[in-house]
Amino acid sequence: MTDHPTASREEWLAARRELWRKERELTRVRDELARERRALPWVKVEKSYVFDGPGGSQTLADLFDGRSQLFVYHFMLGPGWKEGCVGCSFLADHIDAARLHLEHHDVTVAAVSRAPFAEIDAFKRRMGWRFPWVSSYGGDFNYDFHVSFPRADVEKGHVYYNYAVRPLPMEDLSGTSVFTKDADGTVFHTYSAYARGDEQLIGAYHFLDMTPKGRNETGANHDVSDWVRHHDRYDAAGRVDATGRWVDAVEPCRHEGATRT
Repeated sequence: MTDHPTASREEWLAARRELWRKERELTRVRDELARERRALPWVKVEKSYVFDGPGGSQTLADLFDGRSQLFVYHFMLGPGWKEGCVGCSFLADHIDAARLHLEHHDVTVAAVSRAPFAEIDAFKRRMGWRFPWVSSYGGDFNYDFHVSFPRADVEKGHVYYNYAVRPLPMEDLSGTSVFTKDADGTVFHTYSAYARGDEQLIGAYHFLDMTPKGRNETGANHDVSDWVRHHDRYDAAGRVDATGRWVDAVEPCRHEGATRT
């Protein structure tokens, strides 16, 4: 038997109505926060960024694909990795379902990673994803938008991520950036979010937050890496390390000690 408190239906309804009032207030706060987010000033993108995709080279303006708004997911996949971050893959599983609707509402969604395109494409095919995903390999895009870091900065513990300087034991992390494009082709950066700021894109979390056990992230890392796997790997022997990368059961763990930010 559970030791969770129980109540009569009338007592439950009274408690539920009190929580409902708080939920309504949170909805109003969230709406106001979204308004303030839209009101942020824009920054003109002065640098020319070039990406490698299935059709060859593409500029940042090309990624808009004829629309005026571009949502970029900075997918954590570095050069030479066999596969992408498990947490990024969890989020990416949500993109294609929403993409059709977003594209009909003037928003293009694309992923960008630092790995060469051939490595991106191989993993994308394995996962069965259809959203656009291009490589920034050899360019400054990931560094300028603070999701990749020079090795020297990582070793010194002076990495600027999620709007603060912090020690992080890896050269690539995740994030989201939003851009808009004027009729004359001028591109502006409007918004970026990192770390838990990306959680609002993960619909599965919203399901879990309504269940009795919630997210139930009670493993070694106390985050999504405690339970989420690549969607083709839930029956595989292994685990996810603190950096969000898969470790086979026979392999030692990489980079233990990374912290959630």
